Amino acid sequence: MIVIGLGVIGALLGGFNARKRGGNRKDMAQYAAGFGMAFMICGMVLTVLFDRFLLAS
Repeated sequence: MIVIGLGVIGALLGGFNARKRGGNRKDMAQYAAGFGMAFMICGMVLTVLFDRFLLAS
């Protein structure tokens, strides 16, 4: 769930960032994809860390 949530948040932030900079639809899509993938990677790392340190018994 963390990965999906951060992916959606990253895509939204990327799209808004491209719009703020005056980009067209293709720019917004590219920024959304890039930010989404970057945030998903961070989400995967967080998921592994949570599983490893917080849920280990």
